[in-house]
Amino acid sequence: MHQFTIATRESRLAMWQAEHVQALLSGMGHQVALLGMTTQGDQILDRALSQVGGKGLFVKELEVALEEKRADLAVHSLKDVPMELPEGFSLACVMAREDPRDAFVSNTYANLDALPQGAVVGTSSLRRVALLRAQRPDLRIEPLRGNLDTRLRKLDEGLYDAIVLAAAGLKRLGLSSRIRAVFEPSVMLPAAGQGALGIEVCSDRADVVAALAPLVHRTTWLAVAAERAVSRAMGGSCSMPLAAYATLSDDILTIDAAWGDTEGRLPLVRVRLSGPVSDLSSATDLGLRVANDLRAKVLAQGGTLAHLAASTDQPG
Repeated sequence: MHQFTIATRESRLAMWQAEHVQALLSGMGHQVALLGMTTQGDQILDRALSQVGGKGLFVKELEVALEEKRADLAVHSLKDVPMELPEGFSLACVMAREDPRDAFVSNTYANLDALPQGAVVGTSSLRRVALLRAQRPDLRIEPLRGNLDTRLRKLDEGLYDAIVLAAAGLKRLGLSSRIRAVFEPSVMLPAAGQGALGIEVCSDRADVVAALAPLVHRTTWLAVAAERAVSRAMGGSCSMPLAAYATLSDDILTIDAAWGDTEGRLPLVRVRLSGPVSDLSSATDLGLRVANDLRAKVLAQGGTLAHLAASTDQPG
Protein backbone atom coordinates (compact mmCIF):
# COMPACT_ATOMS: atom_id res chain seq x y z
CA MET A 1 0.00 0.00 0.00
CA HIS A 2 1.24 3.50 -0.89
CA GLN A 3 0.22 7.05 -0.12
CA PHE A 4 -0.18 9.09 -3.30
CA THR A 5 -1.21 12.64 -4.16
CA ILE A 6 -2.78 13.37 -7.56
CA ALA A 7 -2.20 16.80 -9.12
CA THR A 8 -5.17 17.97 -11.13
CA ARG A 9 -6.71 21.05 -12.68
CA GLU A 10 -9.77 22.27 -10.80
CA SER A 11 -12.31 22.27 -13.62
CA ARG A 12 -15.26 19.98 -13.04
CA LEU A 13 -14.14 17.57 -15.78
CA ALA A 14 -10.53 17.47 -14.58
CA MET A 15 -11.69 16.80 -11.03
CA TRP A 16 -13.95 13.97 -12.26
CA GLN A 17 -10.97 12.40 -14.01
CA ALA A 18 -8.73 12.72 -10.94
CA GLU A 19 -11.43 11.36 -8.65
CA HIS A 20 -11.94 8.44 -11.03
CA VAL A 21 -8.25 7.51 -10.76
CA GLN A 22 -8.35 8.14 -7.01
CA ALA A 23 -11.23 5.68 -6.62
CA LEU A 24 -9.47 3.00 -8.67
CA LEU A 25 -6.22 3.32 -6.74
CA SER A 26 -8.08 3.40 -3.43
CA GLY A 27 -9.84 0.21 -4.45
CA MET A 28 -6.42 -1.41 -4.74
CA GLY A 29 -5.59 -0.44 -1.18
CA HIS A 30 -3.65 2.81 -1.70
CA GLN A 31 -4.30 6.02 0.18
CA VAL A 32 -4.85 8.81 -2.35
CA ALA A 33 -5.28 12.56 -1.90
CA LEU A 34 -5.99 15.26 -4.50
CA LEU A 35 -4.10 18.51 -5.09
CA GLY A 36 -6.30 20.88 -7.10
CA MET A 37 -4.54 23.59 -9.09
CA THR A 38 -5.36 26.41 -11.50
CA THR A 39 -3.13 26.48 -14.56
CA GLN A 40 -2.22 29.31 -16.93
CA GLY A 41 -4.41 27.72 -19.55
CA ASP A 42 -7.38 28.06 -17.21
CA GLN A 43 -6.62 31.73 -16.59
CA ILE A 44 -6.05 32.95 -20.15
CA LEU A 45 -9.47 32.82 -21.81
CA ASP A 46 -9.42 35.79 -24.19
CA ARG A 47 -7.03 34.30 -26.76
CA ALA A 48 -6.72 31.05 -28.66
CA LEU A 49 -4.28 28.50 -27.26
CA SER A 50 -2.31 28.62 -30.49
CA GLN A 51 -1.54 32.28 -29.71
CA VAL A 52 -0.43 31.93 -26.09
CA GLY A 53 1.73 28.83 -25.79
CA GLY A 54 -0.37 25.80 -26.58
CA LYS A 55 -1.29 22.73 -24.58
CA GLY A 56 1.66 23.04 -22.20
CA LEU A 57 -0.21 25.83 -20.42
CA PHE A 58 -2.55 23.20 -18.98
CA VAL A 59 0.13 20.92 -17.55
CA LYS A 60 3.10 23.09 -16.51
CA GLU A 61 1.91 23.81 -12.97
CA LEU A 62 1.07 20.14 -12.46
CA GLU A 63 4.58 19.17 -13.57
CA VAL A 64 6.08 21.64 -11.12
CA ALA A 65 4.06 19.99 -8.34
CA LEU A 66 5.44 16.58 -9.41
CA GLU A 67 8.99 17.94 -9.56
CA GLU A 68 8.69 19.52 -6.11
CA LYS A 69 7.21 16.27 -4.76
CA ARG A 70 4.00 17.95 -3.70
CA ALA A 71 2.28 15.36 -5.90
CA ASP A 72 3.14 11.89 -7.18
CA LEU A 73 1.09 11.73 -10.37
CA ALA A 74 -0.95 13.99 -12.63
CA VAL A 75 -4.08 12.94 -14.50
CA HIS A 76 -4.67 14.51 -17.93
CA SER A 77 -7.03 14.28 -20.86
CA LEU A 78 -4.43 12.79 -23.16
CA LYS A 79 -5.32 14.99 -26.12
CA ASP A 80 -4.27 17.97 -24.00
CA VAL A 81 -0.81 16.60 -23.22
CA PRO A 82 2.02 18.04 -25.35
CA MET A 83 3.55 15.54 -27.77
CA GLU A 84 6.97 16.02 -26.20
CA LEU A 85 7.15 15.84 -22.40
CA PRO A 86 9.91 17.79 -20.63
CA GLU A 87 13.02 15.90 -19.60
CA GLY A 88 12.44 14.03 -16.36
CA PHE A 89 8.76 13.34 -16.99
CA SER A 90 7.07 10.37 -18.62
CA LEU A 91 3.67 8.93 -19.43
CA ALA A 92 3.23 6.10 -16.94
CA CYS A 93 -0.24 4.91 -17.84
CA VAL A 94 -2.90 5.23 -20.53
CA MET A 95 -6.34 4.11 -19.41
CA ALA A 96 -9.29 2.68 -21.34
CA ARG A 97 -10.73 5.14 -23.82
CA GLU A 98 -14.13 6.76 -23.58
CA ASP A 99 -15.98 7.76 -26.74
CA PRO A 100 -13.29 9.41 -28.93
CA ARG A 101 -15.74 11.27 -31.18
CA ASP A 102 -16.74 14.92 -31.37
CA ALA A 103 -20.23 15.94 -30.34
CA PHE A 104 -22.60 18.42 -31.98
CA VAL A 105 -24.35 20.45 -29.26
CA SER A 106 -27.19 22.84 -30.02
CA ASN A 107 -30.40 24.00 -28.39
CA THR A 108 -32.12 24.49 -31.77
CA TYR A 109 -30.64 22.29 -34.48
CA ALA A 110 -30.45 18.49 -34.66
CA ASN A 111 -27.15 18.17 -36.50
CA LEU A 112 -24.62 19.96 -38.68
CA ASP A 113 -26.71 19.56 -41.83
CA ALA A 114 -29.67 21.24 -40.16
CA LEU A 115 -27.78 24.50 -39.53
CA PRO A 116 -28.91 27.35 -41.79
CA GLN A 117 -26.41 29.14 -44.00
CA GLY A 118 -24.23 31.51 -42.00
CA ALA A 119 -25.00 29.88 -38.66
CA VAL A 120 -22.50 30.55 -35.87
CA VAL A 121 -20.57 27.52 -34.58
CA GLY A 122 -18.23 27.78 -31.61
CA THR A 123 -14.87 26.03 -31.32
CA SER A 124 -11.29 27.07 -30.66
CA SER A 125 -9.81 23.88 -32.09
CA LEU A 126 -8.07 24.47 -35.41
CA ARG A 127 -8.66 20.80 -36.22
CA ARG A 128 -12.40 21.25 -35.83
CA VAL A 129 -12.32 24.52 -37.77
CA ALA A 130 -10.62 22.84 -40.73
CA LEU A 131 -12.92 19.82 -40.71
CA LEU A 132 -16.05 21.96 -40.34
CA ARG A 133 -14.97 24.27 -43.17
CA ALA A 134 -14.40 21.25 -45.40
CA GLN A 135 -18.07 20.27 -44.94
CA ARG A 136 -19.82 23.61 -44.45
CA PRO A 137 -17.76 26.53 -45.81
CA ASP A 138 -20.79 28.79 -45.35
CA LEU A 139 -20.71 28.63 -41.55
CA ARG A 140 -19.36 31.37 -39.28
CA ILE A 141 -16.93 29.63 -36.95
CA GLU A 142 -16.18 31.72 -33.86
CA PRO A 143 -13.69 31.17 -31.01
CA LEU A 144 -14.93 29.37 -27.90
CA ARG A 145 -12.69 29.15 -24.84
CA GLY A 146 -13.29 28.11 -21.23
CA ASN A 147 -14.04 24.87 -19.43
CA LEU A 148 -16.90 22.63 -20.50
CA ASP A 149 -19.50 24.28 -18.26
CA THR A 150 -18.47 27.74 -19.48
CA ARG A 151 -18.83 26.69 -23.10
CA LEU A 152 -22.28 25.25 -22.52
CA ARG A 153 -23.33 28.44 -20.72
CA LYS A 154 -22.20 30.56 -23.68
CA LEU A 155 -24.29 28.37 -25.98
CA ASP A 156 -27.29 28.72 -23.67
CA GLU A 157 -26.85 32.51 -23.65
CA GLY A 158 -27.40 32.50 -27.41
CA LEU A 159 -23.89 33.41 -28.49
CA TYR A 160 -23.74 30.41 -30.84
CA ASP A 161 -26.18 28.34 -32.86
CA ALA A 162 -24.12 25.25 -32.06
CA ILE A 163 -20.83 24.25 -30.50
CA VAL A 164 -18.58 21.23 -30.99
CA LEU A 165 -17.16 19.45 -27.94
CA ALA A 166 -15.50 16.14 -27.15
CA ALA A 167 -18.21 13.56 -26.49
CA ALA A 168 -16.09 11.96 -23.75
CA GLY A 169 -16.20 14.98 -21.46
CA LEU A 170 -19.96 15.33 -21.75
CA LYS A 171 -20.48 11.65 -21.04
CA ARG A 172 -18.12 11.61 -18.06
CA LEU A 173 -20.03 14.47 -16.44
CA GLY A 174 -23.44 12.92 -17.06
CA LEU A 175 -24.30 15.48 -19.76
CA SER A 176 -25.04 13.06 -22.59
CA SER A 177 -28.47 14.65 -22.96
CA ARG A 178 -26.78 17.81 -24.33
CA ILE A 179 -25.46 15.85 -27.31
CA ARG A 180 -27.73 16.29 -30.34
CA ALA A 181 -25.51 14.22 -32.63
CA VAL A 182 -22.07 12.65 -32.69
CA PHE A 183 -19.72 13.00 -35.62
CA GLU A 184 -18.47 9.69 -36.94
CA PRO A 185 -14.69 9.64 -37.48
CA SER A 186 -15.27 9.41 -41.24
CA VAL A 187 -16.78 12.91 -41.00
CA MET A 188 -14.90 14.59 -38.11
CA LEU A 189 -11.68 12.73 -37.38
CA PRO A 190 -10.77 13.01 -33.66
CA ALA A 191 -7.65 14.59 -32.21
CA ALA A 192 -4.74 12.40 -31.18
CA GLY A 193 -5.54 10.89 -27.78
CA GLN A 194 -9.10 12.19 -27.64
CA GLY A 195 -11.23 10.34 -25.09
CA ALA A 196 -8.26 8.73 -23.30
CA LEU A 197 -6.83 9.54 -19.89
CA GLY A 198 -3.06 9.67 -19.46
CA ILE A 199 -1.16 9.70 -16.18
CA GLU A 200 2.13 11.59 -15.99
CA VAL A 201 4.87 11.00 -13.41
CA CYS A 202 8.47 11.92 -12.80
CA SER A 203 10.56 9.41 -14.74
CA ASP A 204 12.36 8.15 -11.63
CA ARG A 205 9.15 7.13 -9.82
CA ALA A 206 9.21 3.38 -10.47
CA ASP A 207 6.98 2.90 -7.43
CA VAL A 208 4.19 4.98 -8.96
CA VAL A 209 4.58 3.28 -12.35
CA ALA A 210 4.22 -0.12 -10.67
CA ALA A 211 1.12 0.96 -8.75
CA LEU A 212 -0.49 2.24 -11.96
CA ALA A 213 0.23 -0.91 -13.97
CA PRO A 214 -3.20 -2.51 -13.30
CA LEU A 215 -4.88 0.57 -14.81
CA VAL A 216 -3.03 0.36 -18.14
CA HIS A 217 -5.25 -0.43 -21.14
CA ARG A 218 -2.96 -1.94 -23.79
CA THR A 219 -5.28 -1.46 -26.76
CA THR A 220 -5.81 2.22 -26.03
CA TRP A 221 -2.12 2.85 -25.35
CA LEU A 222 -1.04 1.31 -28.65
CA ALA A 223 -3.64 3.34 -30.54
CA VAL A 224 -2.79 6.66 -28.93
CA ALA A 225 0.96 6.02 -29.23
CA ALA A 226 0.45 5.82 -32.99
CA GLU A 227 -1.77 8.90 -33.03
CA ARG A 228 0.69 10.93 -30.99
CA ALA A 229 3.52 9.80 -33.27
CA VAL A 230 1.66 11.25 -36.25
CA SER A 231 1.14 14.53 -34.44
CA ARG A 232 4.70 14.68 -33.11
CA ALA A 233 6.20 14.06 -36.55
CA MET A 234 3.97 16.72 -38.11
CA GLY A 235 4.93 19.23 -35.43
CA GLY A 236 1.45 18.86 -33.99
CA SER A 237 0.38 21.53 -31.54
CA CYS A 238 -2.53 23.89 -31.03
CA SER A 239 -1.30 25.78 -34.10
CA MET A 240 -1.80 22.83 -36.47
CA PRO A 241 -5.18 21.67 -37.83
CA LEU A 242 -4.31 18.00 -37.55
CA ALA A 243 -6.40 14.91 -36.72
CA ALA A 244 -5.22 11.38 -35.99
CA TYR A 245 -7.25 8.38 -34.87
CA ALA A 246 -6.24 4.72 -34.63
CA THR A 247 -8.12 1.48 -33.95
CA LEU A 248 -6.69 -1.93 -33.11
CA SER A 249 -8.19 -5.25 -34.15
CA ASP A 250 -6.37 -8.59 -33.84
CA ASP A 251 -3.03 -6.78 -33.48
CA ILE A 252 -3.63 -4.90 -36.76
CA LEU A 253 -3.58 -1.15 -36.18
CA THR A 254 -5.38 1.14 -38.61
CA ILE A 255 -4.53 4.84 -38.46
CA ASP A 256 -6.51 7.62 -40.11
CA ALA A 257 -5.02 11.10 -40.22
CA ALA A 258 -6.15 14.38 -41.74
CA TRP A 259 -4.70 17.82 -42.27
CA GLY A 260 -6.85 20.78 -43.23
CA ASP A 261 -6.53 24.45 -44.10
CA THR A 262 -8.48 26.59 -41.63
CA GLU A 263 -8.99 29.22 -44.35
CA GLY A 264 -10.42 26.65 -46.74
CA ARG A 265 -7.98 27.50 -49.54
CA LEU A 266 -6.43 24.03 -49.72
CA PRO A 267 -8.35 20.75 -49.89
CA LEU A 268 -8.62 18.47 -46.88
CA VAL A 269 -5.92 15.80 -47.02
CA ARG A 270 -6.48 12.35 -45.52
CA VAL A 271 -4.28 9.27 -45.14
CA ARG A 272 -5.04 5.74 -43.91
CA LEU A 273 -2.50 3.01 -43.19
CA SER A 274 -2.78 -0.37 -41.49
CA GLY A 275 -0.14 -2.71 -40.16
CA PRO A 276 0.69 -5.25 -37.45
CA VAL A 277 1.78 -3.84 -34.09
CA SER A 278 2.98 -5.65 -31.00
CA ASP A 279 4.37 -2.88 -28.81
CA LEU A 280 4.64 0.89 -28.44
CA SER A 281 7.66 1.02 -30.72
CA SER A 282 5.90 -0.64 -33.68
CA ALA A 283 2.81 1.52 -33.11
CA THR A 284 4.97 4.63 -33.15
CA ASP A 285 6.71 3.48 -36.34
CA LEU A 286 3.36 3.10 -38.10
CA GLY A 287 2.39 6.58 -36.94
CA LEU A 288 5.59 7.99 -38.43
CA ARG A 289 4.79 6.34 -41.77
CA VAL A 290 1.36 7.98 -41.73
CA ALA A 291 2.92 11.38 -40.98
CA ASN A 292 5.34 11.00 -43.89
CA ASP A 293 2.52 10.12 -46.28
CA LEU A 294 0.35 12.97 -44.96
CA ARG A 295 3.16 15.50 -45.34
CA ALA A 296 3.82 14.36 -48.90
CA LYS A 297 0.13 14.65 -49.81
CA VAL A 298 -0.16 18.15 -48.33
CA LEU A 299 2.83 19.30 -50.40
CA ALA A 300 1.46 17.59 -53.52
CA GLN A 301 -1.87 19.45 -53.12
CA GLY A 302 -0.11 22.81 -53.14
CA GLY A 303 0.67 23.19 -49.46
CA THR A 304 4.04 24.46 -48.30
CA LEU A 305 6.36 23.78 -45.38
CA ALA A 306 5.09 27.07 -43.94
CA HIS A 307 1.53 25.67 -43.99
CA LEU A 308 2.74 22.59 -42.16
CA ALA A 309 4.71 24.54 -39.57
CA ALA A 310 2.08 27.05 -38.61
CA SER A 311 -1.08 26.26 -40.11
CA THR A 312 -4.54 20.14 -31.66
CA ASP A 313 -7.00 20.94 -29.34
CA GLN A 314 -7.67 22.65 -26.15
CA PRO A 315 -9.38 20.85 -23.29
CA GLY A 316 -12.98 19.88 -24.07
